[in-house]
Amino acid sequence: MNAPLMPVEQALQQLLEQAEAALIIETQQVSLDQADGRVLAEDVIASLDLPPWPNSAMDGYALRLSDWVAEALPVSQRIVAGSAPEPLERGTCARIFTGAPMPQGADTVEMQENITLTDDGRVVFTQPLKVGQNVRPQGQETRKGDRVLAQGTRLGPVELGLAASLGLSHLTVCRRARVAVLSTGDELVEPGQALGFGQIYNSNRRVLISWLQRLGCEVVDAGILPDNLEQTRAALAALDQVDLILSTGGVSVGEADFLGVALREEGELVLWKLAIKPGKPLTFGRFRGVPVMGLPGNPASTLVTFGLLARPYLLRRMGATQVQPLGFDLPAGFAWNKAGKRREYLRAQVQNGRVVLYPNQSSGVLLSAAWADGFAEVPENTTLAEGDAVRFIPLSELLV
Repeated sequence: MNAPLMPVEQALQQLLEQAEAALIIETQQVSLDQADGRVLAEDVIASLDLPPWPNSAMDGYALRLSDWVAEALPVSQRIVAGSAPEPLERGTCARIFTGAPMPQGADTVEMQENITLTDDGRVVFTQPLKVGQNVRPQGQETRKGDRVLAQGTRLGPVELGLAASLGLSHLTVCRRARVAVLSTGDELVEPGQALGFGQIYNSNRRVLISWLQRLGCEVVDAGILPDNLEQTRAALAALDQVDLILSTGGVSVGEADFLGVALREEGELVLWKLAIKPGKPLTFGRFRGVPVMGLPGNPASTLVTFGLLARPYLLRRMGATQVQPLGFDLPAGFAWNKAGKRREYLRAQVQNGRVVLYPNQSSGVLLSAAWADGFAEVPENTTLAEGDAVRFIPLSELLV
């Protein structure tokens, strides 16, 4: 009797548990220029207040509110960003520009649009004023000692900018995961070579290498493996210095699908056959202690299983805490009349606020993914009428 297919949530939970048990603990100090996409290995603690001193939020005039009178105030100094102002003289105001430090004694800034200048250059304030108006106080953003970035944060442009604002030039990050990419199948030929009858070009290799590099992994290109059990064993055995062996093809139930055989004979098969479409034959196990993930060979199946299962596994291995993509509900611009036994991830676009499907959802059609903005998720045992809410997962959430 065939074992029941494993639900997607259960498979993901098991993969994340496997990743948690094999976290990469080695760390590196890298410059901010080299830190994009890396995962913080320790908290970032503010070493100074931000801003470090009160400053003006506007181009205008700084004054002491208690000096505000109906008569005009003379201008006693001009303060630009980067300058050190003198204490504000009583009964005067200061010309000030955005980001410039507030002079000692000033507690208010009025924007230049709300003042009138007299012929002799004095300032008349024409609108009601209040203490603290248009002033950014010291420590408004963060205080010295605050945790500003948590361990496990994946660094992007905003996080790197925040680190730079604190004066940091280097950050401690987790080591990159070393991932070997292995394609299987006698039918595969690399682009640029002559294509024989019955052969196809190896697109999955290019997809996965590029995707892994975007995730911040170090990639070992293990090439194409023929459909041969002994060569499969030998290739797996040679990859004993990587954190993960990632293969495409060879994980189904066909006579020429040898990855699962090798794992059963010389390793451990942790999970196999998921309630997911496309991507049912995904395999995860170990070969002589090295984790191995076998993705189905059809291009759309590779995309779905890598994006939704391999990607979070690898990010968690590298210490990231946020590993699952964001999704949101949108009205379906299609009807789904047949409730399936597997959760389906359909290549889709958002058009005029509704989710529409690519007309050919075959797992062998890579063009559908190039057309798509993301995946429409249809749970198992579910039908949809046009206009029903369907969860949409943008590809932009998965490809970084």
